[in-house]
Amino acid sequence: MSVQDINNTSYNYSAPQLDHFLVCGLGSLGQHCVKALAEFGVKVIAIEQISPVSWEINFLPNLLESLIIGDCRQKDSLKQAQIQQCRAALIVTSNEQINIETALAIRQNNSQTRLVVRSGKSNLNQLLSYQLGNFIAFDCTELPTSAFALAALGTEILGLFKLNGKVAQVYQRYLQTKDAWCDRYLVELETHNRKILAHYRSNHNLAPALGKWNPNELMIAGDTVIYLEIDAEFNPYNFCLPRISPTRNNQTKSWQFLRSSVQKIFNIVRRFNLRQQIRRLALVYLVIVLLLLIIGTLLFNWYYPEITLLSAFLATAILLLGGYGDLFSELEDITLIPWWLRLFSLGLTVVGTAFVGVLYALLTEALLSSRLFLQQRLPIPQKYHVVIVGMGRVGQKVAQLLQQFKQSLVGITENCDFYQQYSGEIPLILGKLTQALPQAHLKQAKSVVIVTDDEILNLEAALMIQQINPKLNLVIRTSGLRLCEHLSELLPEAQVLGVYAVTAAAFAGAAFGENILNLFRLGKDTVLVTEYDIETGDTLNGLLLADITYGYGVTPILYHKQHQDPILLPYDDFRLHIGEKLVFLATIEGLRRIEQGNLNLALKCWQVIVEKALTTDAIFEGANVISRISGCNLALARTTMDNLPQTLSIPLYQYQAQRLVRELRKVLVIAHVHSNHSSTNH
Repeated sequence: MSVQDINNTSYNYSAPQLDHFLVCGLGSLGQHCVKALAEFGVKVIAIEQISPVSWEINFLPNLLESLIIGDCRQKDSLKQAQIQQCRAALIVTSNEQINIETALAIRQNNSQTRLVVRSGKSNLNQLLSYQLGNFIAFDCTELPTSAFALAALGTEILGLFKLNGKVAQVYQRYLQTKDAWCDRYLVELETHNRKILAHYRSNHNLAPALGKWNPNELMIAGDTVIYLEIDAEFNPYNFCLPRISPTRNNQTKSWQFLRSSVQKIFNIVRRFNLRQQIRRLALVYLVIVLLLLIIGTLLFNWYYPEITLLSAFLATAILLLGGYGDLFSELEDITLIPWWLRLFSLGLTVVGTAFVGVLYALLTEALLSSRLFLQQRLPIPQKYHVVIVGMGRVGQKVAQLLQQFKQSLVGITENCDFYQQYSGEIPLILGKLTQALPQAHLKQAKSVVIVTDDEILNLEAALMIQQINPKLNLVIRTSGLRLCEHLSELLPEAQVLGVYAVTAAAFAGAAFGENILNLFRLGKDTVLVTEYDIETGDTLNGLLLADITYGYGVTPILYHKQHQDPILLPYDDFRLHIGEKLVFLATIEGLRRIEQGNLNLALKCWQVIVEKALTTDAIFEGANVISRISGCNLALARTTMDNLPQTLSIPLYQYQAQRLVRELRKVLVIAHVHSNHSSTNH
């Protein structure tokens, strides 16, 4: 994903009194941005050049504070949109030049409004960032690319991004009967480099939700666990199927190498299109020349018994290469040679000359195609490959990402010019869908990614592929909301990704000042990898990570205190202060809660009952543990430990309370948790 985060410098500005947000352009992306912003409960104003005849999102007019018909680049339109009171402007028309001009016009009228721009010109975006300030740009082509690539893998991975120089991967693991994770508690699965994100049973029809899991729940076969794992290095071979067993002997490997070599030769020969006239002619000439070479060798050896068979063969070859005059002038006077032999020799020269001409034509055709040594030599994979239908910008970006995963690929395109000019490293199939799809070996493929710019063509391709191989992992790109919904119902097993629905979440999150590092899909939700700087007046300032995690429903994955090394997968007992940085996973709902300061205190209903301390030192250590994890002052913690048994007066979140009990047991303090809404849990 290419995100030009342009806000490299910290900008401090006072928020306007009114939370007005401006959306310029009400195409598909613009409408989804309005919907995403409306979930934050803010006032949204939109500018559109022409009044929409119909809405992709039916209820969208009800979400707008006002709709202004006009040119978003004009000062009058911006003034009517109350640009002076707009906290942020999302400039998302389909024309990049208009977007840049609008950004310049807004900055002239308001030096504080945050600019979130749809633009794929990375260098220009970087230059504008320093000039305009408080500016971030997203490329809608590249932003959802990782979602398409990961969906195409057909493996357990949902997300992949860099975090403090290391690779963070989000996995979805389905537990089978003999899985090592069965009969273990969820909390036991967490390590210093692994964080549980969600869990659900196979008999529940609920979609996975970020942070929804019970740490003391026992894992059984059929469960699905979604977790984040951080590795020092990325190993792309983890996603290559099938994996080659290391126990295979050398004989098997040799046989496979020989079989593979023969298959490659067969594929090269098969790519010669005999239906093309010049190649058919070349094949006919080749057969004729071989026959004449045999006949001429035998004839000269018969007529000149004093010469050897090799000399007769060479004489015939010289004639076929146009050496009629040279050969006969050296043998004897031409009048002494029978007329029929001279006529036959002349025929050999004529046929040979014609054959050389056809050979030159074939070589010229191959050289002019400029792909003789690259594209035409790449065989189409036979199995375990990914087929990409549509090799536009999105298709090429998906191919580049999948190549990093060491996937075997084949692309399908109808663009003849692109086919001739393509210089990539994957084989291409040129032609209409009806001709190209049968050549892609779909019955043995792993996945098909359909990412053309034509939604009707995408639908046609999806239905054709469904008929050829109903069990194939199918990923479909759509833009419109209605088509996305209809396709999801028509092809329930396919992964239908609405480009603008996915990217709108990133635009909306960026409008509130967050730096969106990456995104991935979790069920039907878009999860944003969000970087947050703690500033004066922030709703996160002074809170424990436990409050942020369970109260706001986000998952912190990096905590960076000033002048210290960043901490990956931090514990819940860190308290945030101004100047610190936090990276967390969040949906739009989580970002909305943070923006509004809407902590879900209803979940903070668990109490810790401390029964007894087994040693004198346990009383001292227990107080330290209570203060650190619950966030209460040390005096209250010591008072609690000095008057056992005692119930801690501060209510906690479930995971927070259960972790406190586990940590107390490590210092020889016996305690248990109790909820006002459930029975006692040990």
